[in-house]
Amino acid sequence: MNLRLVVENFMKYGVLICIRCHDYRQQDILLGAFLYALVPCHLFVAYIIELGAAQHAKGALGRLKRSDSGPTDDPFRVSRSFQATWYTIAWAHGINATFCLLVTTYTVYHHIHHPLIGTISQIHAIIVWLKSCSYAFTNRDLRHAYLFPQTPSTIPDTYSRCPYPRNVTVRNLAYFWWAPTLVYQPVYPRSPSAIRWLFVGKRSAEAFGLGMFIWLASAQYAAPVLRNSLDKLQTLAVASILERVMKLSTISLVIWLAGFFAVFQSALNALAEVMRFGDRQFYTDWWNSPSVGAYWRTWNKPVYHFMRRHIHSPLVGRGFSGHFASAMVFLFSGFLHELMVGVPTHNILGVAFLGMVVQLPMIYVTAPLEKMQGLNGRVLGNCIFWISFCLVGQPLAALLYFFAWQGKYGSVSRAKA
Repeated sequence: MNLRLVVENFMKYGVLICIRCHDYRQQDILLGAFLYALVPCHLFVAYIIELGAAQHAKGALGRLKRSDSGPTDDPFRVSRSFQATWYTIAWAHGINATFCLLVTTYTVYHHIHHPLIGTISQIHAIIVWLKSCSYAFTNRDLRHAYLFPQTPSTIPDTYSRCPYPRNVTVRNLAYFWWAPTLVYQPVYPRSPSAIRWLFVGKRSAEAFGLGMFIWLASAQYAAPVLRNSLDKLQTLAVASILERVMKLSTISLVIWLAGFFAVFQSALNALAEVMRFGDRQFYTDWWNSPSVGAYWRTWNKPVYHFMRRHIHSPLVGRGFSGHFASAMVFLFSGFLHELMVGVPTHNILGVAFLGMVVQLPMIYVTAPLEKMQGLNGRVLGNCIFWISFCLVGQPLAALLYFFAWQGKYGSVSRAKA
């Protein structure tokens, strides 16, 4: 976006920034605050569930030690008891976490009109839902190692600093709630130095400034392009729609990059500093991705680690192929993307879901380019990634959801292009 486009936008539309024009209803704010406050209640329920499971595990281990037969004489009976207990705990965790997500989804879709407030509430609920799942799965593995110490275990040695069941505390869970990660561990690498409050202030200022920039760019540059695209979509003027998508791609890329930096570089680093969280590799150089698959492995490390730890690796470990496991990851990710986009905009179109699913053939097509000798293959893969990223993905999805929003509410007046 160069200076000429800025001047042209100002001459054509004037100043479109208007704080009072935003429809922030009091009901939206109150319900958003209520949903945010509801999450700790479900986390406390998750703690109660794990506390009961820990007490049951301690009792089972005590009975095994007191029995004359010993813990290894009837491994089938012990293993069957563990599986039965895990099914009960898993159902309790699943009902608790999913109830929290369902309540948020229903409230956002039916009662929160403003899409920004709805998006924040929905993302928070999804994050806590993923954290609750990781909390349950990891404690299941820790409980199994606790009850069967004689079997080979993949539990890291660092976990011995807070062994099961000593990790099942409110403080431990509260730290995981705020930690910038989606994968639960009893202990995390911690920063040895004191909190650098100046660093926190700088990163917070960056996040706030970029948030303001995103709001200004959306209102001044993205909104006019979206408004002027409505009649083209109604008449299905393909050439005009492609022109609008390409025009929208510039500002959508700028907004996305600003949002990425605000979240992954500024906000998460500020939060990690306050929590003294040691592992701060939230992304790597995704912009140099030689394939579409490399982009998905590098741009969002917290989500990537969750998907690999709790979906991909367990499926591969159970005998499924890596391609099948990857397909399940993207199906699950597509479902979450539709919840994050379709629910706050009150239009379940399936565009966000399909946008994730179509990544699979693109990953398979560009994967050989990543492995080619020399730079030609990697450069070609990087070009394919950027073309799909800038033109096919975000601007088209934004256009379709905006069109659906206008068709449902019609709150934005059209302007002639």
